[in-house]
Amino acid sequence: MYYKKFIFTLFCILILCTSCFSFCYATSSYIWSDSKASQLLQTNNNSTDLKLESDGAILIEQSTGTVLYEHNAHEMFRPASVTKVMSLLLIMEAIDNGQISLKDDVTCSKNAASMGGSQIWLEENETLTVDEMLKAICMNSANDCVVAMAEFIAGSEEEFVNRMNNKAKELGMHDTTFKNCHGLDEDNHVTSSYDIALMSRELLNKHPSITKYTTVYMDSLRNRRNPDL
Repeated sequence: MYYKKFIFTLFCILILCTSCFSFCYATSSYIWSDSKASQLLQTNNNSTDLKLESDGAILIEQSTGTVLYEHNAHEMFRPASVTKVMSLLLIMEAIDNGQISLKDDVTCSKNAASMGGSQIWLEENETLTVDEMLKAICMNSANDCVVAMAEFIAGSEEEFVNRMNNKAKELGMHDTTFKNCHGLDEDNHVTSSYDIALMSRELLNKHPSITKYTTVYMDSLRNRRNPDL
């Protein structure tokens, strides 16, 4: 059975984690609304009632970060797998600064293999490339793969989570505390619509090659041994 890619939540975030974005596609990059439309939305922000059912939402303009619409944007919620937006941001930083490459082999630890929730059922000591790990994370929200990548980059999930929180502070994500890199519910693991917009904008602006994975509708992996990808 095929699943739509996880990271599509970057662009439909209103549905999955109380935040919303607007985008259009042109060649290899995403371009947001033009300045005239942005000004109109910003002017009407306070008077516009979208009758949203979500507890919190935000619409921002990607290039400038201008807030065009918000509704309880700083209300804190459990982000679930949208946590992986920050994990992907750190993975892409490691790739783009040369710390790791897409061809590097990543071995699944016992800890990574033990993850529940969304996964591709990696076996302990099974090896995939960084490229394959990214595919599984973006398309299947694979908890086992994101933990394996965290350990590969930082030596442990704990250290990787420390880096996630440091990056959140750097980006001004004051509503956010990460307790893990995958998003399974944990006490005090929270973020807000506003903070999700910040890290999503950072990912798309600084690492546009992530769309190589987030725009794929379906694909195969591990010789189709995984039933969910």
